Amino acid sequence: MTQNPSIGISQSRASTAGQDLVRIVRINEEIKSIVAVAFKINIMALNAIFLAKRAGTTALGFGVLSNELRVFSQDLKSAMGGLSGVIHEAVTEVSVVLKDQRLISLLNRAQEESGGNARVAAALELRQKQMVEHQSQLRAHRRQLKMVMENVAQLVELGGVLAKSAKIEAAYGQGFSNALGQVSGEFDGVVEDIRHSLVNLNKSEFFLQR
Repeated sequence: MTQNPSIGISQSRASTAGQDLVRIVRINEEIKSIVAVAFKINIMALNAIFLAKRAGTTALGFGVLSNELRVFSQDLKSAMGGLSGVIHEAVTEVSVVLKDQRLISLLNRAQEESGGNARVAAALELRQKQMVEHQSQLRAHRRQLKMVMENVAQLVELGGVLAKSAKIEAAYGQGFSNALGQVSGEFDGVVEDIRHSLVNLNKSEFFLQR
């Protein structure tokens, strides 16, 4: 009996589902670390705002930027929450594809043992079609995740501009300039860490699948 070529292609794609699941878990762990950093930025910003108030009028610009960095941290946390939602949907879809793969394997075996039973063949064909659909949905989740990550990257670029601007404003803090400079340097370093994490996420082979 000649096997449908599309079946072989679908099974080949399904064989990557297990690897995709591992990759998604790793992406999710990286997202959690970024969320933790966003919380850290929020605390740092609150401390910076307090320090700017102590410095008085000489640190007004620094205080404004510190408040903007706090808003940035909240926006970042919200954006990462959106990423987590897409990740959850992708995990669900990968799990469905893995289930399809197991059932197709069982149906293939049953078809061989039954000598090409028509009902088994029909069930196999139906499951193949369902798996192709599920794989299509997974690709859609992959594209959506990539798009959300690009939006997060733009947000992080804004955070980087704010952090560097805060470093400039810190120089005008007179007696508080050293303290303000240290805080702004920490902001800059944390945002760079986030940018590095996003670069690593974009390198995941999960996004190279078609």
